[in-house]
Amino acid sequence: MWWELDWLEHRARLTPRKTAVIEEDSGKVWTYTELNNRALSIASWLHHKGVKKGDRIALLSPNHISYFDLLFACGKMGAIFVPLNWRLTDSEIKEILADCTPILIGFHPKFEVLRSQLANNTFSSFLIGDTSYEEIVSYPIDTALKEEIIETDPLAMIYTGGTTGKPKGVVLCHRSIVWNGINTIISWGLSMEDTTINYLPMFHTGGLNALSIPILMSGGTVVIGSDFQGPKAVESLRQYRCTIVLLVPTMYHTMIQTEEFQRSSFPFMKIFLSGAAPCPLQIYEAFYKKRLAFKEGYGLTEAGPNNFYISPEDAQVKRGSVGKPMLFNSIKLLKSDGAETKADEVGEILIKGKHSFSFYWNQKEATKETIQEGWIHTGDLAKRDEDGYFYIVGRKKDMIITGGENVYPLEIEHWLATHPSINEAAVIGLPDQKWGEAVTAFISIKEPFTLDEVELKRYCETKLGRYKIPKQFICLEELPKTHVGKIDKKKLKEIGILL
Repeated sequence: MWWELDWLEHRARLTPRKTAVIEEDSGKVWTYTELNNRALSIASWLHHKGVKKGDRIALLSPNHISYFDLLFACGKMGAIFVPLNWRLTDSEIKEILADCTPILIGFHPKFEVLRSQLANNTFSSFLIGDTSYEEIVSYPIDTALKEEIIETDPLAMIYTGGTTGKPKGVVLCHRSIVWNGINTIISWGLSMEDTTINYLPMFHTGGLNALSIPILMSGGTVVIGSDFQGPKAVESLRQYRCTIVLLVPTMYHTMIQTEEFQRSSFPFMKIFLSGAAPCPLQIYEAFYKKRLAFKEGYGLTEAGPNNFYISPEDAQVKRGSVGKPMLFNSIKLLKSDGAETKADEVGEILIKGKHSFSFYWNQKEATKETIQEGWIHTGDLAKRDEDGYFYIVGRKKDMIITGGENVYPLEIEHWLATHPSINEAAVIGLPDQKWGEAVTAFISIKEPFTLDEVELKRYCETKLGRYKIPKQFICLEELPKTHVGKIDKKKLKEIGILL
């Protein structure tokens, strides 16, 4: 039944007056009782509107309390929450809506123009973040609302980034979200004493499911961040006495260059976490110099997204490692011939656990390709050292085959990032008649420095084998980013082909 899966109901009973959520910009505070009552009111309102179990409820909003409101409300009545990536184009959002066919969509006032453009006869809409929304979250609670829900029923559908094709709707059931939370809390040692600020977009699994849900499940506090700015982030980390935070490498890259970061001692922080993309070693060094605990993790929408644990002490010795599999999931690496890798051999990451996704919405073949005999084939490559620590090498699709040799871009990117004049670096393979693919590096330069190709190649020769050295260096003012802050290699390939 729903109350057996409704951990928020139980958390509100255990710690009713504990602060659950704070909004960074407004300073508004909600206790666990208030958070649970908002979800109960919205579930009652949705039921009154005719929403049934299995119906999709979408949301188009910047980071806002409504993400938690709707996710927990859907959990109480069996509906499926679909957060929409507002950074997509109007046509891309329309494609997603045509795929998931929501019965109801919540719009933040920031997107009211888009609301009128998307209006049709297949769904209704409502505004969040205004006075009418306050009436919804105060709607009379229907105590008779008790839908039959089992742990394998869908709870959320998060669309992938679509960098290699159209976005896919990743269906996460109650069990997968709960077990990601349990696994994270136990493996990472989270408690009700922890506070985090979330700057990652909440339409993404990193913003919603990586740290926010586990922190709330453990009874801690989540501060909802708005637009990320390095100086502001440092001040908020101190103001709210955050103990743990998850950011992407591009955010850390911005933050460590601020005067505020250099001045702050972060007295309450236990650990800084990096995710979404492999982290340049120069960021490790910036935290190490300030004697701050820093480590990175690995995950994806389809699994977790939390899968590994490494202690802060081991992260200093094993820089670049994501650690070892967490308590309640299994990892193995497979070579192209299907055999498991030995120490220091590269293979595709396969993941198994109760935190795994259920299926891709309306894509049976893609589901069969990804889930085989209970294992998720991630398409990501990694290696494991003799001590059992895992290192992410990169995406399988990003591996460059040049002159018959396999080249992993991450190794080159890490080395280029150590150059004092280079701001950012990304490496891809471009079509080449002689080599098959030509190793190509895109870089941005710190002002007021200049670099030429001869100097860059000499720098690479001190560390890299000849076949790994980029055949071409392309300098851009800034490298393009995806909606979650990763460097957009699909866009770089388009740029490279046009040049």
